[in-house]
Amino acid sequence: MHIMESGNRRDGLRGEQRAHARIDVEAVGRLVWRDARGSTRFNSVVIRDVSETGAYVESLSGTPIPLYRLVTLQAEPTPSSSTLPPLLREGKVLSAVYRVNPVRPSTGTPAGYGLRLLVEPRRRGASTPSRVPAPEDGVLAEATA
Repeated sequence: MHIMESGNRRDGLRGEQRAHARIDVEAVGRLVWRDARGSTRFNSVVIRDVSETGAYVESLSGTPIPLYRLVTLQAEPTPSSSTLPPLLREGKVLSAVYRVNPVRPSTGTPAGYGLRLLVEPRRRGASTPSRVPAPEDGVLAEATA
């Protein structure tokens, strides 16, 4: 097997692949989600690390959450939550479960979950916000003419 030189996408397979830096934290939180029957479920978690687009949470209690389930991540207001990014300090963040860790034999539930935070690019701090042309810009008039 040949490893490509630096700068190539394949080189990243051995190193850091994250687009945003992760911040190590230890904050108590809660995952709220609905099961297949539509019943609301709650899981107590510890938020271990977080970035602009993702988080890893360690499950403390609750039923197992299926892969790709939409959940709401909420950090409990505690002194340790001051290290969290403003997005999580402000309230709830819609997220998707994209990684489920192996099940703990003692509890029968996964040890933790990888979450993708579903936030608007503007809220993530995008450097150049996109602009939708207004009808008075003449773009709409040109497209319909």
